[in-house]
Amino acid sequence: LRQAKSIRITSNAVSRSFTVANVAGDNFSGHENNNNQLVNQALSELESIRNAGTFKRERVIASPQSTSVHVEIPSDDTEDSKTTSVLNFCANNYLGLANDPRLVEAAHKTLDERGFGLSSVRFICGTQDIHKTLEKSISAFHGTEDTILYPSCFDANAGIFEALLGPEDAVISDELNHASLIDGIRLCKAKRHRYKHSDMEALEDILRETHKSCRNRLIVSDGVFSMDGDVAKLSRMCDLAEKYDAQILIDECHATGFLGKTGRGTAEYCNVEGRVDIINSTLGKALGGGTGGYTTGPKPIIDLLRQKSRPYLFSNSLSPSVVGASIEVLNILTESSEMVEKLAANVNMFRSQMSDAGFELAGDETIPIVPVMVGDEKLAAEIAEDMLERGIYVIGFSYPVVPKGAARIRVQLSAAHSTEEVQKAIDAFCEVGKMVGLVDKKFVMHET
Repeated sequence: LRQAKSIRITSNAVSRSFTVANVAGDNFSGHENNNNQLVNQALSELESIRNAGTFKRERVIASPQSTSVHVEIPSDDTEDSKTTSVLNFCANNYLGLANDPRLVEAAHKTLDERGFGLSSVRFICGTQDIHKTLEKSISAFHGTEDTILYPSCFDANAGIFEALLGPEDAVISDELNHASLIDGIRLCKAKRHRYKHSDMEALEDILRETHKSCRNRLIVSDGVFSMDGDVAKLSRMCDLAEKYDAQILIDECHATGFLGKTGRGTAEYCNVEGRVDIINSTLGKALGGGTGGYTTGPKPIIDLLRQKSRPYLFSNSLSPSVVGASIEVLNILTESSEMVEKLAANVNMFRSQMSDAGFELAGDETIPIVPVMVGDEKLAAEIAEDMLERGIYVIGFSYPVVPKGAARIRVQLSAAHSTEEVQKAIDAFCEVGKMVGLVDKKFVMHET
């Protein structure tokens, strides 16, 4: 909504009136406020973001998360919107479990048995038996000694480096690591080193340089990089860590549950299970899509995090319903790899037909994150809108989220997508790609 609203804020019997832009809109001009410098600064920055074409608008979904969702589309009338059904190819719902009836039932059951919330941090009165059960289940799933739960993996990444590393240590990070890893590293006092993305020679140079000058060296990397869809060179990384007596932490948010033969993640995919020291991951993507994160690894490290990790010590416990549903997810994955196999088939179908059509795709050929490279930022945004008009919900990404000139449409496939749904997305891409000159206009779409 683009209309401004007048809001009155009262604080300590002092009333101030000022005009602000509606948070859902993108028009910030013509606003007046009385001596409120902070609001003026926010309005100015919002206007700059809008002018740069990087303003993020939230589409409202009026249905459960699934492969097909009801999305509210703003109409020309700024007060109204219409709801339309579209196929969702932009969720982290890799296994299609976000609205799985088994998880919904498990969440309901846990609500009845353990209540809605804990109103406490873990070390006071916020640890239920089911929290310990989930931590043991995660440890068994990854083949690790112990696990600690967090409200999110962002919190897990924010809480680990400061707790484990000091000025005598070094943290060595891939340049394309997730923002939460970057922010977590900034909180610690360790020496910081960054190597070019997936450049193992550059990593070895840093390890060699810091081998004798630092107490501990922690190599930090995403397992799968969410914007590029590529996999860390984990086997080589493990070899280097062993050669230079370093440790490895990987963020597995875009790998846990579906990467590898049984969904155990990047370590299984790269055949280095047991060689990665610490795994941080999430319950909020493939594992049901709710909320929650965790660190899993050696028990002494987990024990120390329980004593020192600030997001753990000062955040409420995970709600029982999330815990109960997450336990059910791990039971499902332990019993069968059917969803992992179905996702792999969908990825193969999408990537092969899109490549044959002439699209430039980035990333590893087995990863369900498929960046369709466009280059031009404006064109990427237009393609995303054209796809939505054809009933396919995808998102365009451009600078500063990705490098200049590397704008893309990021497609995320799910095990829950039917063959027909994947084909519809491919056909829509081909139609739009021809229309904007992105692919060969002679390519013939698959007939459905």
